[in-house]
Amino acid sequence: MEIFPIFDKMLTRQDKEQLLGQRGIMIWMTGLSGSGKSTVAIGVERELQKRGILCRILDGDNIRAGINSNLGFSAEDRKENIRRIAEIGKLFVDTGIVTIACFVSPTLELRQMAREIIGPDDFREVYIATPLEECERRDVKGLYARARKGEVKDFTGISAPFEAPTNPDLSLDTSQMTLKDEVEAVVDLCLRS
Repeated sequence: MEIFPIFDKMLTRQDKEQLLGQRGIMIWMTGLSGSGKSTVAIGVERELQKRGILCRILDGDNIRAGINSNLGFSAEDRKENIRRIAEIGKLFVDTGIVTIACFVSPTLELRQMAREIIGPDDFREVYIATPLEECERRDVKGLYARARKGEVKDFTGISAPFEAPTNPDLSLDTSQMTLKDEVEAVVDLCLRS
């Protein structure tokens, strides 16, 4: 079966951004489970809304409960999870929406793949650099304790590696900053982009 894309007949990204009066970008938040990615993203979404900027959060747990519910946590499934998210995120960005992706995305390779799919001009990496000890202390899902007991295999930060970004656009340690300051820093990144 042949595929006949209609991209050339559709309204352009510029048409969408002009309608919205804003530029679409991807804020890609990476960090360990419990680091504060979702909490910061929710604060940013609310602040952007107050400023009349349309924003969409793509959160790991929400996505795995829906479109990626068929994926596990093997290396192959993690890669497919991030690939799908990047493709979906690109659709939002190309529609002129400020999009915030909250995914552990534990390796440099996975984040580079997302950057390439979305496009480097539209991709802003935010490292939620909260220390492992603080993430474990928070452990609202009980995952770290289960991973330490061997009940959760390939858990990032315990039995699977996390590669910190080498040159993020922004780095935030939620154990050292207030939520207000974290949100302001990400909003400022959005507005500068």
